[in-house]
Amino acid sequence: MTVADAAGDGAALDRRLLPDTADVDAAGALTLGGCSVAELAHHYGTPLFLYDEAHLRARCREAVAAFGAGNAIYATKAFLCRAMARLAVEEGMLLDVASGGELGVALAAGVPASSCVLHGNNKSDDELRRALTSGIGAIAVDSFDELDRLDAIGRQGLPVADVLIRVTPGVHAHTHHYIATGQDDSKFGFNLANGDAELAVRRAESSAATNLVGLHCHIGSNVFDADSFGRAAHVMAAFASRFDARQLVLGGGLGVPYVQGEQAPSITDWARVVLDACTAAGFTEPVGAEPGRAIVAAAAITVYRVGTIKDIPDVRTYLSVDGGMSDNPRPVLYGSGYEAFLPRAVEAERTRRFRVVGKHCESGDVLLQDARLPADVAVGDLLATPVTGAYGHSMGSNYNKLCRPPVVFVADGEHRLVVRRETIDDLLATDLG
Repeated sequence: MTVADAAGDGAALDRRLLPDTADVDAAGALTLGGCSVAELAHHYGTPLFLYDEAHLRARCREAVAAFGAGNAIYATKAFLCRAMARLAVEEGMLLDVASGGELGVALAAGVPASSCVLHGNNKSDDELRRALTSGIGAIAVDSFDELDRLDAIGRQGLPVADVLIRVTPGVHAHTHHYIATGQDDSKFGFNLANGDAELAVRRAESSAATNLVGLHCHIGSNVFDADSFGRAAHVMAAFASRFDARQLVLGGGLGVPYVQGEQAPSITDWARVVLDACTAAGFTEPVGAEPGRAIVAAAAITVYRVGTIKDIPDVRTYLSVDGGMSDNPRPVLYGSGYEAFLPRAVEAERTRRFRVVGKHCESGDVLLQDARLPADVAVGDLLATPVTGAYGHSMGSNYNKLCRPPVVFVADGEHRLVVRRETIDDLLATDLG
């Protein structure tokens, strides 16, 4: 589906795109977790990330039920703060961390390192040392250079590293090429087709610094075709059966609907496909997965305030909000589509066309290329985009020195600030003048 398709036909927002506890009050306005979205925006300001805690917990529980305890690993790159790390672990998930910074947040949240798996295609010596001295659960090894580093670190007397060998299985996922990772031409992992994957496994088995615990693959992000995951699972399971691999981790990448008409498999459906493929290939050891987007994306909305409406006759109408590419870079990076609606009128028909843009000094700062909104939208209105719980906060920036928005969790009529809004003092904290 193209970005332009996100405009829809003028119908009201499909409420299936909203978080689980989203509701409409007697006045037609949106509530989330039993809280008025308008009141939350007044209290915390805009832009504002609102997360439905019940939705987050439900998706974590679904993943654990589908893959089993110890095999469901939350991909923290999708969205991470201390509250999210604690929530995922409370619900039985492990954590996939892709840097020393993500590991540091997890540890600061009180998550034991043994509940984390460290990823990354270019881990530094310092990151590897900290992971090992902290008692990391496993390291997903990505290159022969990394095996060299682990050997050198091992000679310094650090603990033996439990490792997963990351394999690129040669499976092409139908997704944007920037987020496809399973094909032969990838910066990630060891190529299966040219024999590098087998060489890496043999080396990990023979090294005194590493203990091979399993194999790993990841074919891409926001993938809607369950058969792509099934093909990768079959290839990986057949390969893993040749070695003493106690676990096979098939990564994440399950897509979610962002706009009207999109459909994606549920976590349960996804698990059924990959587990059946592994069984058919004769792999009987535990199979893990690393959902991220599927856990958090639909759990959140971003709330903005409309600041400018600029009509250019016979061209288009621009609607500017007080955020933009600094809180949601996905449209700029990937051409991603989103819906928009007015929290004061969730069920209103959206009959007027707009290009929704941010406040950055950049023509490409576009959140929705061709949005539909109610005809009476006005300056000062709140505008919301659903399905923004993944890769908004985590990929956010301070472009134009904008302060990044706060994150609020809502549940059972209560709200709590889990990440405060940045201030100008925060921007200057590392600026030494």
